[in-house]
Amino acid sequence: MPAFGRELKFGIFDHLEFRDLPLNELYEQRLQLLEYADQAGFFCYHKAEHHFSPLDAAPSANVFLAAASQRTRHIRLGSLVYLLPFYEPLRLIEEICCLDQLCNGRLEVGVGKGISPAEHTLWGRDAATARQRFEEVFEILRLGLSESSLSYQGERYQYDQVTIPHRPLQRPQPGIWYPGNFEYAARHRLSTIVGGPPALVAGSVQKYQQALAKAEFDWNPGVEQPTIGATCHIYVARDRATALQQVSTSWPAYHRNLSYLFRQYDVAFAGGDPSLGGDTELALKVNALVAGSPEESQSILKA
Repeated sequence: MPAFGRELKFGIFDHLEFRDLPLNELYEQRLQLLEYADQAGFFCYHKAEHHFSPLDAAPSANVFLAAASQRTRHIRLGSLVYLLPFYEPLRLIEEICCLDQLCNGRLEVGVGKGISPAEHTLWGRDAATARQRFEEVFEILRLGLSESSLSYQGERYQYDQVTIPHRPLQRPQPGIWYPGNFEYAARHRLSTIVGGPPALVAGSVQKYQQALAKAEFDWNPGVEQPTIGATCHIYVARDRATALQQVSTSWPAYHRNLSYLFRQYDVAFAGGDPSLGGDTELALKVNALVAGSPEESQSILKA
């Protein structure tokens, strides 16, 4: 996940999918991976959030990141994203403050409304109101992180001078990320993530930077320069044949996990299937998936 701007950094975006392992072993493997990434100088580990699906074996990012905070020292840790329509905002504010303290100010906060309508239904929520619920919780979250006394009157939540003694270590607050719509992120001076083939990513980065220069709001106070990251599925092996053998099974498995709820409830992806139906050859052809030796992978990403 390179971040474009003054310097290039690499990070990890993780769904933490179920595998043929007991959960405690899966968690331990991933925590060990984070220890290695921490020692290798990776910039950030971003944890996705999904529910009721084999796509995510650790749907509570705060629980997993709390464990990661005690196994690492330098790598930044963050949600990508907290699915805000599913959260009680005051509790989330408290947990974010506690987590930022636990990781000594390394927390990054990603927010979103969720891409799966079925998740909203299974939570007992109306998917049609997801955007409104997201905006309300997001406003409360920003207020609660910036002030120790919260007053708010909204459609779903009302608070009258609620005291929040917990404060984040980072002041005035941890950095905030909003993926999925780089125009929205730039307008509000939020960090963001874009994906797709390298040529598409390059265009998105340029448009984000242009819009960021004319930001209308600053919802990232204290962040000197918001970050734009680019996600790319990369499998590097000693040689291309080994890499291709591995992705021929792992890419279709990723598609099955990603599309699990969409298939179960017969719902289409709003912006198209990012896993391209599990078609490994197509993903390689359009560079949505990169596989090969270190030299080959580097050449594709530079193109």
